[in-house]
Amino acid sequence: MANPIAINGEKQNRRNREAEVPASPATQLFHTTTLNCCIIAIVGCTTKINVDVIKTGLECTLVNHPRFSSILAMDDKRGKKRWVPTKVNVDDHIICLDLEPDMQSADEFVENYASSLTTKSLDISKPLWEIHILNIKTSEANSIAILKIHHSLGDGISIISLVLACTRKASDPNSLPTIPSSNRTRPKIGFFRQLLLSAWLCLMFILNTVVDITLFLATILFLKDTDTPLKAKNGDTFNPRRLVHRTVSLDDIKLVKNAMNATINDVMMGMLQAGMSRYLNRKYGIIKGSATNNKNNLPKNVRLRGAIMFNIRPSTGIKALAEMMEKKSKAKWGNKIGYALAPLFIGFQDNPLDYIRKAKATIDRKKLSMESKLSFSAAHIVLKLFGVKATAAMITRVICNTTVSISNVVGPQEEISFFGHTMAFSAPAVYGVPHSLTIHFQSYCNKMTISMAVDPEVIPDPYQLCDDLEESLVMFKEAVLTTSTLHALP
Repeated sequence: MANPIAINGEKQNRRNREAEVPASPATQLFHTTTLNCCIIAIVGCTTKINVDVIKTGLECTLVNHPRFSSILAMDDKRGKKRWVPTKVNVDDHIICLDLEPDMQSADEFVENYASSLTTKSLDISKPLWEIHILNIKTSEANSIAILKIHHSLGDGISIISLVLACTRKASDPNSLPTIPSSNRTRPKIGFFRQLLLSAWLCLMFILNTVVDITLFLATILFLKDTDTPLKAKNGDTFNPRRLVHRTVSLDDIKLVKNAMNATINDVMMGMLQAGMSRYLNRKYGIIKGSATNNKNNLPKNVRLRGAIMFNIRPSTGIKALAEMMEKKSKAKWGNKIGYALAPLFIGFQDNPLDYIRKAKATIDRKKLSMESKLSFSAAHIVLKLFGVKATAAMITRVICNTTVSISNVVGPQEEISFFGHTMAFSAPAVYGVPHSLTIHFQSYCNKMTISMAVDPEVIPDPYQLCDDLEESLVMFKEAVLTTSTLHALP
């Protein structure tokens, strides 16, 4: 007679094997030596964090997601990685430090602690995420939570959307947060003009894609950015990263945006170009012995490009992710990231608003190109044909030959709470790529947080760069207000 215990055990093992999911190509890439990336998000709360409430909330939401309740294991038969479901003990993922609530230099402590996490690997014997809780009062919040998530769990947009699905509006605990739409209304035009415009856009789409892909291939082979005080050197990949952030007024950005008939992305890229120009001018001035902001110390023809990260597929949506966690659905998940290489203007401008005009021209052109989608497809093809190591080498080559990684994430337009804890700010960052500088722009309510992960060996003064970016926004606002005043004069 068959042993019922053995039969039940075999059935359970069969169900576990059926629940296993092969690791996606991107997951494999994010576990290579040169692209072992993690996301770290520093989240400030307006009140002290109740650890027990957080644990209970996570057990009902986040741990029901397949990636947050699986470990990455090697398939012995095929030699490839697979996601294997496991029972999650939330206590293993919550690290709560016993700290003095009103400790001195709390801001510095948080920065040092968050930066120290870039030197520690996640435990691969359990799901690849953890939350560090620091119940101390800083200049921006009354407590801090630091989320560390391996990038192989999903792309940045999806993970942030998933975390937002665990939140609710602070004004209405039963409502999910709302994300501003980026859709812009287009003016209606006649059929003939619409036909000509469509033909012209199609032609520009083809030409821009051909040029961008050619330059992308050239970057893989030989085309390098100029060696500047912002560019990583060979061998800097494994240096610890310093995590810093600066919060500016989103209302000021919108003021400039509306006056320039631009987008928030245009203004942020303009800030980046102006801020980097100021920073590099000072650095080159020190080298020349003339460190003044008014004198142009920049070398001519500086090639400096940013690798802008794009989420290839449409976002799953906050509502869908919330329902997915509640129903324990095994909805499709993955990591679909493409790169577009954008030239950044480095130089002096008599009119500071010209930085925004140049940024807008670059972004508008990138919108008429398939570069990001084709770069993702190319990586997928290379991985299938030549394997993970070859693909990682190709992507690493692109990153090493450029200067900075850039991403921009639109956040909620109203205050939100995370299991009853109202959020004051959010500063996400990514480390593990060969760039010495990665910059993330995160909006929330009426704030825009500029978050950086820097290599302190290359950029020892990251707060100076933050100052330069903030000062650039001040220059833009003053220029806009001055122009408006002049136009209002009789």
